This record gives sequence, C-alpha cells and structure tokens, in this order.
Amino acid sequence: MARIVGGIGSSHTPTIGFALDANKQTDPVWAPIFAGFQPVQRWLQEKAPDVLFFIYNDHVTSFFFDHYSHFALGVGEEYAVADEGGGPRNLPPVKGHPGLARHIATALTADEFDLAYFQAKPLDHGCFSPLSMLWPHEGRWPGAIVPLQVGVLEFPIPTARRCFRLGKSLRQAIESYPEDLKVAIVATGGLAHQVHGERAGFNNTPWDMEFLELLEKQPERLIELTIAQYAERGGLEGAEVIMWLIMRGALSAKVRKLHSAYYLPSMAPIVTVIYEDDSPVVARETDAEFRERIERELDGVERLPGTYPFTLERSVKAYRLNHFLHGLIKPEYRRRFLADPEPMFEEAGLTAQERDLVRRRDWRGMIHYGVIFFLLEKLAAVVGITNLHVYAAMRGQTLEDFQKTRNAQVLYSVAGQGPQLKQ
Repeated sequence: MARIVGGIGSSHTPTIGFALDANKQTDPVWAPIFAGFQPVQRWLQEKAPDVLFFIYNDHVTSFFFDHYSHFALGVGEEYAVADEGGGPRNLPPVKGHPGLARHIATALTADEFDLAYFQAKPLDHGCFSPLSMLWPHEGRWPGAIVPLQVGVLEFPIPTARRCFRLGKSLRQAIESYPEDLKVAIVATGGLAHQVHGERAGFNNTPWDMEFLELLEKQPERLIELTIAQYAERGGLEGAEVIMWLIMRGALSAKVRKLHSAYYLPSMAPIVTVIYEDDSPVVARETDAEFRERIERELDGVERLPGTYPFTLERSVKAYRLNHFLHGLIKPEYRRRFLADPEPMFEEAGLTAQERDLVRRRDWRGMIHYGVIFFLLEKLAAVVGITNLHVYAAMRGQTLEDFQKTRNAQVLYSVAGQGPQLKQ
C-alpha cells in the first residue's frame, strides 16, 4: 500500500530557480536560499519518496482564462519545463505517475471534489522552481510527480476550508492505492507578497510567522479566514498560501516540525518547512471499503457488451492519437490531411498501429484503442462520410442493415462546410 512519508512547504518564486541556474550558492545575498533548502534535500534523500504529490499554481503559462479550473490534476506520463517568455530552463522533463493520478482522481471525485484533468502541458516556475532545488536532476529526476494545479488567480477561487478538506480526502486516496509507494506531499507558493498595483512590494513577516505557527499547531483556525482576510494580512498574491492547507490536511492532526527556514531578500519570502505525522489518523473505512465506494459509479459497466468508457487510463494511452485527430478542427490541418496525411503522421509521432487505424478508417479498432467517439465523427466529416456510416461500421453492419434498425432513415454529420457527404 502507498504511504505518506511527510509534507513539505516551499515558496515557488522564480528567484529560487534563478539562484540555482546562475550558480549563486556562495553569493552572500543568495546563499540563504540554498541553506533553507539543504535540510529538505537531505530529508528527501533519506525518505526516498517514489512520488511527490506537487501542489502549485500556474502563472498564466500553460493555463489561460479561456478555460480555468479550481483544481486541475495532472494525469499524464511526463511533464516538460514551460517557456515563460525567455525560453525554458535547462531541466529534464519529470515523469508522471498516471496510475496513482487515476486513483486519486477517482477518490476525490467520489468525495465530490470537481476536478479537471490535464496532460502534455509543460509546467512553469510554480512547479519547477522549487522542484529543481528539492531533487537532484542531472539527466533525470529520482522519482515521479503527480501535479495538482490550483486556480488561485481568477476570482472566485477555492476557499481555505475547501483546500483543507481536499487534503483530508487526498490522504485516504493515496493510502488506499494498492501499489507499494512512498509519497511526499509538497505545497508551494507564498508567503506574504503582492506583485501588482500600488501595493506591489507588500510584505508582512509577523503574519508569515503567525501563519506558520497556526499551520503547524492549529490549522483549523486558518480555514476560518476568508480570501480577503488572507489578502489583507499577506497580500493578494500571498493568498495562494491556501494551497499549503491541502498539504496540511493530508497529514495527521498533530505533526512534528523537522525544519523551518525563512528568508526575505526582495519581493517575496523564501520559506521551506518539513512536517511528519505525529499522531494516529483514524480511518473512516477500511481500504477495501474505500476502494469499493470510489469505484461504485462505474461498477458493472464492464459487463455491458460493446461499451468502452473513456477513462483516464484510455485517455493517457491514446492521447497521441486523440490529439492528432483533434487537429482536424483547423482548416489548414484538414487540407493537409486530405492532400497527404503521411508527413503528418510522422510529425505527430504516431506509432505504426495508430497510422494503420487511421489509414484504414478502422472505426471500431480506434474505439478499442482508446479514441473517443467525438473525434471519430470529426474524422468522418473530413473524409466526407456521415455519422451513420461510423455507427454501422462499429456494429459490423452495412449502412443499409443498420438503417433498418432505425425509426427514420436519415444521414447527418458534424460538418458545417466541407466535402459532399457520401450517401
């Protein structure tokens, strides 16, 4: 069974990454940053977690306001470093853990947390700035991450109470995962700072000290504060410290603080803390009962013939092919595809099996592989056939035989303007 080895809190200011990349270890101004992270590095080396559950917020890099979610869980196989305007940092991609991510998603959804899911998105300094200080990364990282992007930039944002409750559910989700994994919970962001408006440059060290004391000993008091109260005490951007409550909620009621460091060089304090459980956590249900509860909604669906729910597992497995077909919503992409798809297969890195499925228009095969139907109907519209042709092919019937099972013999497609549909 998976187990939580402890929790880490860390600021995620880009200052941290800059200090590392510029080799400022011995510079008197920058050295305290490295000193604050060294105990965390040693703790991680000793505990050797397989996975870091990494709580961060994106800074309008990979997540924009055309679709912005409160809680977006990374479910993919790998995460690259984002380009935030001047080119990405020279860091290797970090592996994800899709199996644990799927289990956490199922568990949190069963506990009625509304999640978005993402993969193939690069992560910005909210993740990689502290991560590059926490783990050695010459060539590769020593483990995997499951990132949770918390939408704290566009209001209304989650409440402190909501974050704390999510942490409590997260603990049960992780500890019920059947694989033998060691997991550390890492919360990033804060502490008190503001980077916009006439209040830019605001800091409040007394509040930071109070926050850290309450986080350790009385986190329930922190969940009573409103976002406006967090902004008053710690600056509007400093309100992102509610993400630390997710980490704290995943730990026991009483924790043992192993390390705490605080340094305020410029715009934002650079803080690191380590907590370990110091009291028992009484489970509400056994792991078996918990897994049965969280799987209840889809229990039995596997017995429905010819039915393939588009699960996170299928989404991750077939992401490359689904992404390729999703491109067909773009006119120039469609024109290239109809002219000659072979160079596009190469550009997309499709496997031989994936290319064969598309070439042969193997509708049933693509469903079995993990393609969602609503991308099949886009492909059908592009090549000029109707949805009904696809339905019939998936059932192994001719169009005529399938039409006999319908109350009306109609043909239709999602094409708005495009090739003449074949009858």
